[in-house]
Amino acid sequence: MSTPAPDSAPFDPHAFPADLIAALRAHQATLPWSREPHDGWPEETERSREHPGRPATPGWTAAEAAEAAEAAEFDRLLDELRTATAQVQCHPWWERCAAEGIKGADMAAARQALKYAEGAVPLGRGDVETAA
Repeated sequence: MSTPAPDSAPFDPHAFPADLIAALRAHQATLPWSREPHDGWPEETERSREHPGRPATPGWTAAEAAEAAEAAEFDRLLDELRTATAQVQCHPWWERCAAEGIKGADMAAARQALKYAEGAVPLGRGDVETAA
């Protein structure tokens, strides 16, 4: 994938391309958010700050927990994680950020912000409202 040509608008390192968000979402969608069953918690707003909620999760099944303990399963999951990590960390977006002068703490902040970018998390607010 080629890096888009710069335009006259100031560069925003948090304006992530859709394929980068999709790569992160695809990996996260395969994982339960908790190994143990959990009831989740509601979304709250406290002093104008939103605290996102979590839906209930059944956690891992007994079979999933047993498989995870096996070395072959661990190796498979580790390889899958390496592939997903390379897809996200080596995405051309980060080269574009560097070319635009984003570095150091600003680059780290942009990478952290990707985790919370609209569409990056498999179950977003809109998904919860639709399901309810």
